[in-house]
Amino acid sequence: MWRRATLFLRVLEPPIHINASLSQTFTTGFPFHFQEKDGICPKPLITFVLGGPGSGKGTQCGKIVETFGFKHLSAGDLLRREMVSDSEYGSMIMNTIGEGRIVPSEVTVKLILREMESSDNHKFLIDGFPRSQENRIAFEQIIGAEPHMVLFFDCPEEEMVKRVLSRNQGRIDDNINTIKNRLQVFESLNLPVIDYYAKKGKLYRINAVGTVDEIFEHVRPVFEACEF
Repeated sequence: MWRRATLFLRVLEPPIHINASLSQTFTTGFPFHFQEKDGICPKPLITFVLGGPGSGKGTQCGKIVETFGFKHLSAGDLLRREMVSDSEYGSMIMNTIGEGRIVPSEVTVKLILREMESSDNHKFLIDGFPRSQENRIAFEQIIGAEPHMVLFFDCPEEEMVKRVLSRNQGRIDDNINTIKNRLQVFESLNLPVIDYYAKKGKLYRINAVGTVDEIFEHVRPVFEACEF
């Protein structure tokens, strides 16, 4: 286990209110502590990966991991894994979702933070997060760092619907309604995040139409131009 060095928390936005009872549920706290290797504490390189359902961002994350050696953290996978665990916060997540409520941002961020702190990698792909401006603010305040870049897989709605339907089973009408609802939610919540990072010059818009390899050829130069 590497020794930890502190990255000081920077107040980047007006503070959000952190629920004390939820914060106590997690052993990991803030500011973000990163592990030291060979006497050097590397600065974490954080890439947010955004895109609507069916945009292919998860598939591209796999290729980025294989080619450039990043650690892939899927916010959805972390929540699902925690939900089926026997932990206290797993039950809380399950109950929250079961009641039709949104899992608090601080919970998702702390799951991500725990994975980051336990990793021997310092390069992270955070897939599917932040989903909203509130998510973004929580991440920056709890972890005390901003992403070094943000990938947005830009894909037409009709293409995303077609892709999701091709991997789903069941009644097509129900699936179409569900997918379109997810796309509406994505547009209303996620696009302001995309606009925010575009204005900061951190957004890379990827044309997500084509084969997996064709799309990756748009992704590859973004990472090749970065110094890791």
